Amino acid sequence: MGRVSILRNIIAGVALCLIVPAGFAYAQGPLGQILNRLDAHNKALTSIRADVTMVIHNPQLNVSDTYRGSTSYLPAKGKRGAYLRHDWASPLVENISVIGDKYELYSPSQNLVYVGKTEKGKGGAKVGGALAFMNMSKEQLRASYTTRYLGEEQISGGVKTWHLELTPINKTSYKSAELWVDGDGMPRQAKIIEMNNDTRTVLLSNIQKNVTIKGDIFKLKYPGTVKRVPV
Repeated sequence: MGRVSILRNIIAGVALCLIVPAGFAYAQGPLGQILNRLDAHNKALTSIRADVTMVIHNPQLNVSDTYRGSTSYLPAKGKRGAYLRHDWASPLVENISVIGDKYELYSPSQNLVYVGKTEKGKGGAKVGGALAFMNMSKEQLRASYTTRYLGEEQISGGVKTWHLELTPINKTSYKSAELWVDGDGMPRQAKIIEMNNDTRTVLLSNIQKNVTIKGDIFKLKYPGTVKRVPV
């Protein structure tokens, strides 16, 4: 898998877990209650640290690749954009940072840093259309998805969740997305279904919410000899 594809995969999945809930408090009935809880959780959120497991599945070949790492997240506040850092631990070591609309992906094994803007991912060619989740307003979210309640489901770790399906109203680089939301309104797992039916499932575990996270951790550190590659 290419380094930029890895960036797309992790940011899309984690951003879906962390950012999508805001602004969905407009449905009615049981679904509306779940989405209202999502919205309340998102508004109260000041930070997240968590472990991340991502499984990429190819249904044509019936093969899966599993990636593990950790993530730190600060939601957008005022004029300051969202901050996201992800550190892969296996099967490869890489560091990813998103600050506002800019990102860096550091690959120690290649001695390279890929740099670019998240907005370029909205076309799906270089970073991935699912990056459109980043920094979307409530009005954009409301205009972008139809939401369906799929029932209750227990995910890995025995966590009881509500299972939701999100279908883009406008054309995107993926078919649909799914969220598994716990009783506190926290999205614990997300799945993105690509146009070719490949899936990316991202599970958050060992979650720490509203803890102190210093902004300087989002500034990647690497040797001066590293080559920077615009994407």
